[in-house]
Amino acid sequence: MSAGELFEDRSRAESFGAVAELYERSRPSYPSALIEALVGAGARDVLDVGCGTGKAGAPLLERGCSVLGVEVDARMAEVARAKGLEVEVARFELWDPGPRRFDLLISGQAWHWIDPQAGAAKAAAALREGGRICLFWNRGDPPEHVRERLVPIYDRLAPEGESETSALERRGRVVRKTVAGIDRSGEFGPAEVSAFPWSQVYTTEAWLEARRTRSGHLSLEPQRRERLLEAVGDAIEALGGSFEVQYETVLVSAVRLARRLA
Repeated sequence: MSAGELFEDRSRAESFGAVAELYERSRPSYPSALIEALVGAGARDVLDVGCGTGKAGAPLLERGCSVLGVEVDARMAEVARAKGLEVEVARFELWDPGPRRFDLLISGQAWHWIDPQAGAAKAAAALREGGRICLFWNRGDPPEHVRERLVPIYDRLAPEGESETSALERRGRVVRKTVAGIDRSGEFGPAEVSAFPWSQVYTTEAWLEARRTRSGHLSLEPQRRERLLEAVGDAIEALGGSFEVQYETVLVSAVRLARRLA
């Protein structure tokens, strides 16, 4: 991969532990239709890559699956363990599954922090033949009237950072690179992309809390971050103090092929 890929920015990739409890409280979960799709094929042994605070793994645990998380940050891992998940602290590309094999490998909001080619190869090594890799992201932007207020604020106070209008485009690129990594590995059947729509209403406070857990905001100098968030909060309050985000959870999935004979 060329220099400048998101997964190579380790300071951002490993920044979330500083706000682990806030991350757990403020980040959205996943729609029940996605969870049902993950367990629908009868998976029981699940590997949760970049499990974070257990937002994806915990619902599978509740449905009777055995879930092992791999998480790079020990502080995030502790929150997940409090939900009952077993978690091993490691960077996935360097993690060793040993003789263990899984029916299902999931990764929610995390695969963009993993080298898509090395990650696909490691996933193949950890899955049983016929097992599935399922990688997913919540995609959504504020409604147009809110974006119109927020874009000038970001252009003025954080022009080099993440634009509030760029989420769909940015995550679209992530999905394309993820599919390419799976396909190039030669270890999986064709990657499929599906989407699960849902929505969530945010108050000003809830939106600002969620912003405080995003890597682009965490990377800002603290005083600058506070000026940015204060301006964002004022803008949302001027619009009535709440808005609804139309999300879709995009799922990239593929089936592990039979292992090749040497």
